[in-house]
Amino acid sequence: MTSAPTSCIRWFRDLSLTDLPLVGGKNASLGEMFQQLTPLGVRIPDGFAVTAEAYRDALDESDAWVQLHRALDGLDKRDVTALARAGAKAREIVYGAPMPKHVETTIREAWREMKARFGEDLSVAVRSSATAEDLPTASFAGQHDTYLNIRGEETLLDAVKRCQASLFTDRAISYRIDNGFDHFKVFLSVAVMQMVRSDLASSGVMFSIDTESGHPDVVFITGAWGLGENVVQGAVDPDEFYVHKPTYRQGFRSVLRRTLGDKQIQMVYASGRTREPVVNRPTPKADRVRFCLSDADVLELAGAAIKIEDHYSRQAGTLRPMDIEWAKDGPDGPLYIVQARPETAVSQRSATQIEEFVLDGQGEVKARGRAVGARIASGAVRLVADARHLAEFKPGEVLVADTTTPDWEPVMKTAAAIVTNRGGRTCHAAIVARELGIPAVVGAEHATTALTNGEGVTVSCAEGAMGKVYAGTVPFHREVSDIAGLKKPRTEIMVNLGNPELAFQTSMLPCDGVGLARMEFVINEYIKVHPMAVLHPERIVDEKERAQVQALWAGFPDGASYFIERLAEGIGTIAAAFFPRPVIVRLSDFKSNEYAALLGGRVFEPHEENPMIGFRGAARYIHPAYAEGFALECQALKRVRDVMGLTNLKVMVPFCRRLDEARGVLAAMASHGLGRGVNGLQVYVMCEIPNNVLLIDEFSELFDGFSIGSNDLTQLTLGVDRDSAIVAESFDERDPGMLKMLKLAVEGAKRNGRHSGICGQAPSDHPEIAKYLVELGIDSISLTPDTVLRTMRALAEIEAKRR
Repeated sequence: MTSAPTSCIRWFRDLSLTDLPLVGGKNASLGEMFQQLTPLGVRIPDGFAVTAEAYRDALDESDAWVQLHRALDGLDKRDVTALARAGAKAREIVYGAPMPKHVETTIREAWREMKARFGEDLSVAVRSSATAEDLPTASFAGQHDTYLNIRGEETLLDAVKRCQASLFTDRAISYRIDNGFDHFKVFLSVAVMQMVRSDLASSGVMFSIDTESGHPDVVFITGAWGLGENVVQGAVDPDEFYVHKPTYRQGFRSVLRRTLGDKQIQMVYASGRTREPVVNRPTPKADRVRFCLSDADVLELAGAAIKIEDHYSRQAGTLRPMDIEWAKDGPDGPLYIVQARPETAVSQRSATQIEEFVLDGQGEVKARGRAVGARIASGAVRLVADARHLAEFKPGEVLVADTTTPDWEPVMKTAAAIVTNRGGRTCHAAIVARELGIPAVVGAEHATTALTNGEGVTVSCAEGAMGKVYAGTVPFHREVSDIAGLKKPRTEIMVNLGNPELAFQTSMLPCDGVGLARMEFVINEYIKVHPMAVLHPERIVDEKERAQVQALWAGFPDGASYFIERLAEGIGTIAAAFFPRPVIVRLSDFKSNEYAALLGGRVFEPHEENPMIGFRGAARYIHPAYAEGFALECQALKRVRDVMGLTNLKVMVPFCRRLDEARGVLAAMASHGLGRGVNGLQVYVMCEIPNNVLLIDEFSELFDGFSIGSNDLTQLTLGVDRDSAIVAESFDERDPGMLKMLKLAVEGAKRNGRHSGICGQAPSDHPEIAKYLVELGIDSISLTPDTVLRTMRALAEIEAKRR
């Protein structure tokens, strides 16, 4: 059964991107995907568009344009009360305009056709699709209204009229003014699409780009139980997932990283007689502590996102990152794409400028949540309980609320920063904050009680995925670096990095990879437990501590699985961020006192008077007291390389005192599937003990490269405990003896055809050390991220003078 062509109705199957003036951005995109991507396995719900002509016909026949001009002409959107009054009047005018008879008849016929196709129990979603919506430079995200679980002809007709009237929500009026759109040249089409029963499963939003750093190589997926409006509106803290696109294209199927959200409420169909077709209810506790998607679901969504991005990029002739809404139909049903539009914030940033915000002080942390925007701002707190209090907000204040709605957008535009109790990094508050270029901390539980009206705070989103709200005005500065004409030196410039949350942001630097990825940082921050404790919790004497250890791996088969997966996700995130550039991960280099400080660690560690030169590094890995823990490290690294496909990962052995230790570690690694040379694996060794320098020819037979650890090498060359404040003045990497050690190390590696690098602090702290190493011909210098650009320019000048 098919309908006759009409100017007021178009089925998705008959639409494409060229129809945007007729059916708006959302409907044109749905039609484009229905036609082009359904054959590729991307599922799109069926439906039709009520065209913009239907909207214009209604206003023409009722002569409503004059009334709309009277309501909106000369409006000062900064006057929140006047804006609300004008918006209410405009919506009343549009809703009151009778629907033309031919439009009503055609909608009824289309509804009956859908019922014949999908059954008597049909319900639909009614969504806006403005002719200036979902453009590459203006998303109009959340500006208009959506109606879910609509059943019956009369209810459908009313929902269409309400949707048309929502062209004049306060937020949409304000958005058009800010973006230079004429109210009377933007028209509203309406999408009528089959409901996906995600009330019985889950739904959410995904981006084909990292939303904070702009890194193009990941799909970022968020989701929660129930219908998707809660994720979109920021009413819940959703689950988060990352998938790496380049390795996915190579055939690897692995979730890169996952974060469990609280998912406090879920939107479901209302039962019984009620005016509202959908309601929110508390999410059952069992569902809050489990992910709303299986790995298979995540990977299917990632595949759809890649296909959508590829298609729209071909259409545009350039990379076109996408903002996509998805929904799962029932507990065991298929996944659907219900919307796709160009991402309009992070992808618009300059490719030749790097902006960094840096805290110059510290303060008490009063609230924490998910960071949005990678910026810092200070201001006075303004608690807003609901829309009635928006008029009290003053420009430059920090907006603090349980959650925000798109209606608040006019006030959000004047805020220094935004803090909410609930919400994820793909909610409307986050999208608006990115478009405005202001920091937002979302999902900061209890922020509205932890912060008080009028107090000064500093909102920092520049410290990784965790956003922080500091008490008082903490000083900070902004650095903007133009890299358009940057000359890269022949010496490779790499970075030292341990925090996976900073990986995507740091990888945007024009560096050659990671010279030192600190495994111990990942263990300390994201795993929090001693590796032997997850294997042998029964040996933990303290019952409370044992219970804490065992609680960590809830949802995992066992403690070993928890440790391996979490470690692989942390290391894998760093490797993915820099792919295909090399990432050298150092095996855990905790000292015994640091291992003992981990949860459950005390019973597994000896007491040492000087742990700096005690039970650490290579000797630990092959000792019976830690061999099982080392096996977990190896299995995590094997997963990164073999399952995730991140073969740019290299492994580095720290504190390897003797040749027999080196052979033992390499043999142990091989027994755990990390054989040197297998699948291209390179194994480096830290050159941080004088014996490594003295026997560099012999160590070269066992390893593929050396990375000078200047901190420990200085300590052991000069006999200075680098943890001792009393003798701190004697610790100096520029000492003549140290310079000779550096020279012997670089020349020895070169003599044996091995890579030579340095990952210690010396080049970051002392530019003259970097200059000296370049003159020796070192292959790479690894620096702290904040010194990369400065050092790169200096080394390029040094090399130019040597020519």
